[in-house]
Amino acid sequence: MVLVASHSHGLKYASLGVLVLQTTSLVLTMRYSRTLKTEQHYLASSAVVSAEVLKIFACTLLVVMENNFSMQALTQLLREEIVSKPAETMKLAIPAGIYTLQNNLLYVALSNLDAATYQVTYQLKILTTALFSVSMLGKTLSLNQWFSLLLLMSGVTLVQWPAESEGDSQQTVGRQSQVVGLMAVLMACVSSGFAGVYFEKILKGTKQSVWLRNIQLGLFGFAFGIGGMAMYDGERVRQSGMFQGYNGITWTVVVLQAGGGLIVAVVIKYADNILKGFATSVSIITSAFISYVFLEDFNPTSIFFLGSALVIGATFLYGYEGKPVATGINKI
Repeated sequence: MVLVASHSHGLKYASLGVLVLQTTSLVLTMRYSRTLKTEQHYLASSAVVSAEVLKIFACTLLVVMENNFSMQALTQLLREEIVSKPAETMKLAIPAGIYTLQNNLLYVALSNLDAATYQVTYQLKILTTALFSVSMLGKTLSLNQWFSLLLLMSGVTLVQWPAESEGDSQQTVGRQSQVVGLMAVLMACVSSGFAGVYFEKILKGTKQSVWLRNIQLGLFGFAFGIGGMAMYDGERVRQSGMFQGYNGITWTVVVLQAGGGLIVAVVIKYADNILKGFATSVSIITSAFISYVFLEDFNPTSIFFLGSALVIGATFLYGYEGKPVATGINKI
């Protein structure tokens, strides 16, 4: 019994480390890649498509493993569950399209906001997910959870409050615009909340594995991603190719975005709500520190620290009941 308990504690703390690493590394590398001085920046739409391809490959491999590495079983399963059930498959077109939009918005956000401000503001997805869960799934929130959502909104408002000493200079720096970044994060939070709850609703009504569902999502996401890339960056792709501006940092971002959700989906069952809240807190603090010391694009203020404290407190309070709403964690 002692060994089992010790093993369980070890898995929890390992989960905490993975959650912090995944959450922080993706944000910081994405921010760095978008602000790196280079002759040619990579296309965000191309990175989104590349990540979808990697997700499809990873989930396909997991489905093959579930079927004892039988390619015949994989082919039969895909035919029965995807090709032969077009109505069920088409249900995933909606969340896939929204997730594709969300992924593109995150690149816009991190092109205009420092990692710390983005990390804190993006916690508003807790609010949007809660509201969609109440309206779409009929879930009931406790008084503590409603109060935590109020704290969350207050904290994010303070984080976005312009510093007096900076004035209008904070709004636009070089090619960066705080207003554009904020709008991108807010839209990403709304899309994350709706798509996460919609996906949860679909998962509850099916016996399919989450990996098979993610293959379906990935296929739609790939199609939407290709369409978006052709619409917004078609001319640049024709001139310099889809992988223009790619380097080691770019591929790191793509791999982190593709594999991050997979890692979290595997370890999340070992981390309780307190640990998840702690992981979020450590990630925010780490992002702020690295942004200030290494990226040098973040100047913390007392108002930012107060807002961050409220957001961190709200995260802990919301998960304290042990009955959190969905956060789209099954989408990778």
